[in-house]
Amino acid sequence: MRQGTDGQAVIRFRAVGVSLLLAHLLLVGWLSLRPLDVPWVTAANLSPFAGIKADLSLGPAVAARRIGAGLLLLAPLGVLLPMAGGRLHVSPWSSLARTVAAGALISLAIELGQTGVPGQVVDVDSMFLNTAGVAIAHVLVVPAGRARLRRGGPRRVREVSRSGHEAPQGSTPTISRVGMAP
Repeated sequence: MRQGTDGQAVIRFRAVGVSLLLAHLLLVGWLSLRPLDVPWVTAANLSPFAGIKADLSLGPAVAARRIGAGLLLLAPLGVLLPMAGGRLHVSPWSSLARTVAAGALISLAIELGQTGVPGQVVDVDSMFLNTAGVAIAHVLVVPAGRARLRRGGPRRVREVSRSGHEAPQGSTPTISRVGMAP
């Protein structure tokens, strides 16, 4: 979305996106990086999908809660990152790739930050789930939201006269001549 006749709306849209993004990242940081007072800590899970398999073996209710929590933690980034960018006319695939890459890097930063926090355990599966949550939220919301915003924006419809030619749109602006410097 570029600044045009509705430039203030674009600036407000981006400002809201950046504000919500920062608020969400602060909440995620507080939830993920605060020290926990626990009597014992499990070992770090560095083998892919081992934690997901263990969650699935605990039963459907516990597995749905744990896997859902992993998917939902960073899922709002799938919407907030494109919103903070504020672009309407962009390839859906490149937008998805940029958003998922940013979500994966944020998830990696959180997991690396957890190595120094007492009571927090590094889990590679949470990084996979967080990134998948970002991708799912992006695919479900952003393309439809951008299409709606494009439809609701200023319409650039060419008027066509009955003869099939474009209607005149006024005089062409001209630049005044400036004299040559001596």
